[in-house]
Amino acid sequence: MFKIVIIDKIREMKSLVRFIDSHIHLDKYDESDIRKIIENLPLLKGLITVSSDLDSCRKNKSLSERYPKIKPAYGYHPEQVLPTDQQTEELLNWMYLNLDNMVAVGEVGLPYYLKKDNKITLKEYDQHLEFLNMMMQKAKSWDKAIILHAVHEDADVVCDMLEKHSIKKAHFHWFKGDKKTTERMAGNGYYISVTPDIVYKERTQNLVRAYPLEQVMVETDGPWPFEGPFQCQKTLPGMILYSLKAISELQGYPEDELAGILLSNTKQFYSL
Repeated sequence: MFKIVIIDKIREMKSLVRFIDSHIHLDKYDESDIRKIIENLPLLKGLITVSSDLDSCRKNKSLSERYPKIKPAYGYHPEQVLPTDQQTEELLNWMYLNLDNMVAVGEVGLPYYLKKDNKITLKEYDQHLEFLNMMMQKAKSWDKAIILHAVHEDADVVCDMLEKHSIKKAHFHWFKGDKKTTERMAGNGYYISVTPDIVYKERTQNLVRAYPLEQVMVETDGPWPFEGPFQCQKTLPGMILYSLKAISELQGYPEDELAGILLSNTKQFYSL
């Protein structure tokens, strides 16, 4: 049923509407779903596929070699146990050898939810800070954008680190935070991306109203599931069509014009 709804939505959209999914864990999808995503949605012009560890990096690289629309980012997701020193060295060496194929360092950041649920110690959290600091240094030296998992109070910590390293090309995916932090990020020129939860989450709607439109992108964070009208549905890039409609209504732009702005933002940020 949902696929039919998506097809109907595509038919409604003007021919100029195009978009890039700026944050998706494509390596976590089945091969058949990946093929359908790439081949069956002509409005989709690209996917920024983020990585969770070295195996994830390798799979995303392989996918990008098969499908030109896939633009991989390489990193280590923070909501998990940190790699050992040997694993870290192996990851960094691999990333260095694949710089030409890498559009960004990511996904990296801080383990907000592990900390919130008391699943890590203060010492372990400090180790995550050290790891992120190292990843920022690499992003700076490699002249790569950085894709960040940093929400609520962690976002201020990350802003401090970005400012320390004079990093401008920072992408806060699915950002959640207070007004002061939001204004700080916007003032520093950092980009955000919003998920399909903008259709039903007032918090995300308020964020888009407040943030400079030229620093906004769209994402799915798939295969992460959504609620509202997407309840019990597989997360696919086509859901972004509903995000575009919601943002166009919030910002007062026609959908095709709005989509063009966000597409241009993503291309500019990732040098596509």
